[in-house]
This record gives sequence, structure tokens and C-alpha cells, in this order.
Amino acid sequence: MRFQMVLFCPIQQELDCISGEGQILGKIKYDGAKDEYYFQPDNESIVLSDAEGASIAVRLSGLASGQYLIPMQDDD
Repeated sequence: MRFQMVLFCPIQQELDCISGEGQILGKIKYDGAKDEYYFQPDNESIVLSDAEGASIAVRLSGLASGQYLIPMQDDD
């Protein structure tokens, strides 16, 4: 069994989710109106492996609990 990792790279108050092979899977974004983080796939054809889905779920949970933060960018 091969371990698949997902990298999380902050870009403009979002997190790019990138597979271990370098494919952009999508973005984790924040919805201020609902006060929640969500994953938006890069396109409809993206199929996440179980490991990738679990890794993204852990990151979403950690963001919601305050364990992780998305760095804010100051454009001033």
C-alpha cells in the first residue's frame, strides 16, 4: 500500500490542496456567511483517493477547531 500525501499551500486566504504527484485537487475556502471551511474540487472530474479525502477532512476539522489557520495576506 502506498501512502498518498496531500500538501496544503496558502494562496490568498485559501489553501491549495495538491496531491503527492503534484496534481491540484482543489482549494479549501472559508465561507464567512456560514462560518465554515469547505473543500472545492479543482474540477468535476477530480476523484480523491480515500487517503486524500481523509487528509482533507482532517485539515477541515483542524481549521474549524482552530488547530490550523490559513495565513491572511496583507496587500497594503
